[in-house]
Amino acid sequence: MKNWNRIGISLTIMACFFANAAAEENIIWPRLIEKEGTTVIIYQPQVESLSANNMESRAAVSVTTKEQTTPVFGAMWFDCQISTDMDDRTVRLLNMEVTAAKFPDVNADKIQTLSDFLEEEVPNWQMELSLDQLLADLDMTEVQIELSGNLNNVAPEIIFATSPTMLIMVDGDPLFEELDKTNYERVLNTPYFIVRDTKKGTYYINGGKQWYVSDNFDTWKATSKVPKKLKQIAEEAMGEENESTETSAEEEETIVEEDVIPALVLRTSPAELIQSDGEPEFEPVEGTSILFMSNTADDILMNIDSQEYYILVAGRWYSSKSLTDGPWAFVDPENIPEGFSTIPADSDMGSVRSSIAGTQEAREALLENQIPQTAEVDRAEAKLEVSYDGKPKFEKVGDTQMKYAINTDKSVLLIDKRYFCCDNAIWFESDSPSGPWIVSTEVPGSIQEIPPESPVYNVKYVYIYDSTPEVVYVGYTPGYVHSYSYRGCVYYGTGYYYRPWYGAYYYPRPVTYGYSVHWNPYTGWGFSFGASYGWMTYGWGSPYRGWWGPTGYRYGYHYGYHHGYSRGYRAGYHAGRRSSYGRPTPYSHKPRPTNNVYNNRAQGVRRTGNNTYDARTGNRVASADRSRPSTQPANRPNNVYSDRNGNIYRKDGNDFSRVENGSGASRENRPSKGQQPSTRQQPSQSNRSSNSYTRPGSSGASNASRDYHSRSQGVARSQQYQRSKPQYQQSRPSTTRPSTRSASPSRSGSSRSSAGARRR
Repeated sequence: MKNWNRIGISLTIMACFFANAAAEENIIWPRLIEKEGTTVIIYQPQVESLSANNMESRAAVSVTTKEQTTPVFGAMWFDCQISTDMDDRTVRLLNMEVTAAKFPDVNADKIQTLSDFLEEEVPNWQMELSLDQLLADLDMTEVQIELSGNLNNVAPEIIFATSPTMLIMVDGDPLFEELDKTNYERVLNTPYFIVRDTKKGTYYINGGKQWYVSDNFDTWKATSKVPKKLKQIAEEAMGEENESTETSAEEEETIVEEDVIPALVLRTSPAELIQSDGEPEFEPVEGTSILFMSNTADDILMNIDSQEYYILVAGRWYSSKSLTDGPWAFVDPENIPEGFSTIPADSDMGSVRSSIAGTQEAREALLENQIPQTAEVDRAEAKLEVSYDGKPKFEKVGDTQMKYAINTDKSVLLIDKRYFCCDNAIWFESDSPSGPWIVSTEVPGSIQEIPPESPVYNVKYVYIYDSTPEVVYVGYTPGYVHSYSYRGCVYYGTGYYYRPWYGAYYYPRPVTYGYSVHWNPYTGWGFSFGASYGWMTYGWGSPYRGWWGPTGYRYGYHYGYHHGYSRGYRAGYHAGRRSSYGRPTPYSHKPRPTNNVYNNRAQGVRRTGNNTYDARTGNRVASADRSRPSTQPANRPNNVYSDRNGNIYRKDGNDFSRVENGSGASRENRPSKGQQPSTRQQPSQSNRSSNSYTRPGSSGASNASRDYHSRSQGVARSQQYQRSKPQYQQSRPSTTRPSTRSASPSRSGSSRSSAGARRR
């Protein structure tokens, strides 16, 4: 999960570039419906409210018939549910219901005929928006943002290095597991390859082709003397992560030094590493009193006025008088130096604007954090198995009456003597902690009381919208994958350290720090490990899901020392702005990244995003809903707008002209200064859902002008996203949905659950 650069929006852009022709066809506006001699052109909807997955909109329309060959312009209001696809960034409009229509200056009989046609036909046709178009329209609205409170923003340990360094994180004191038929033990509670030679008492770390050795687990040095047996174990453990890749053009541009062997720093408590390529070098940010460190991949600024350093970590700003000695203090978004908001969006530090409250980029990030990823779940086919390390053990959830299970990798809660489990953004419930489990049709309201101090805090962002005897309509907002709205910005993680479960199995909990989490306006949160492929293990039983939530982790921005030191995070940001989508990348052999948690399930999901699945097998059976015909592009400018009163305006050059229907002709008269368009009674809201978003009540040409700018921004966002579609960031798991069974035993003979590692 976001978020696109606004600079240089062309007012002539009227179409979005998409990865395939079908997607492009479905989201170019206006759309055209033809039936039995009647032609309806529907211009891009203008959102009036969005609550959960319910959207209320209006759209300008024009209608011609066999008898009425001159277009009759009007407005229609409609309610619908949205089905979102965060991978393709599209929004499908489902269950559309036309609730009202108005055709100014048209006689009542004709209005009734036109309205009846719209009410009957529009719900029968497929229509889609791009997510970027929806966000841009919401951006013109007074939006109520659901904020997270009481996040822990105390600074972790900040380590600054001026030479290539790798931070190795271990989740608390190391937990060792014996490797069968060897004299080695591996460290369970880390995603890195760390082993101990039990005979010699030495420790080894493998990062790609480089090995390190230590006598005390604290001080590490590079070595080429590694036992052959240990090399063999490492090769099997690292698996495909050790595969070499060709260097892309962007990487070539950012490589600073070849054959660099980074130093290692190991920590067992929350820490972050920032580093420069040599002694710090600073350059001015144009038009500000701010300097930025130019020889680093991290976000490091110097405020000249206060002589303080500012760093950006997991969406949070920290400041200090010293890079090396600290101390580092959290900076509340309201206290960010005023000059930060004037950092040019097209500058080298433009990426940080998403983390500066009040900027356009920060608002876009907040808006995206409110949009749910949706799915349709088959109640009969969705299954759940929960395993515990011993008998189920529960602890209280903060000061609430709820309890949660501590000795399982699942989020299991005990609420009012009934058990609920949120698994891959689907709620299940049971009379027993071990099942059998059925799909829930209602979420207990007390779920919203879960505090961020609890490791199951993220499940409060998973919702049930509706249900039938066969299916449940569900969704989650990015809070489920640890992206939280806080005081005008988006933060990653709660900032709390959650103690993992140590028993016969090791179950990790979500982390905030230690993996250089960055927000990118094009692709959302990504992890940058300070080193490229070859450092992280998966096939060796490493329980990666526990650390990085339901979606696993993103490979990040692919910078490090695999091909030399590379400033990949910032290079990726700029590559996203300048590159066109579809160019071959060095990661073309990797699985297609997915931002959709529902793609993790092997069964139970009938539909999510733009894909339909066999709920029994999890196999994709269709890419679109073929039960309804798709509207076609109308091949004309998307330049007609409706105000809240149903009056119609057309953009002509820099002016907006009022479109009037009269005497069978379309007259266009620009309102005089101060003149208000005619008014009408608004469509009844009595049967509508409560509004979470409220558009300002202004109307007329000024309203049309505002909506025009939102459309332009939406097009620009879509194009920027498509150009930056992941060329420099990959994620796991792939869209090939994995089995939900526990993994087979590792090489050592130990077994693990889907997100836990076996201890001995």
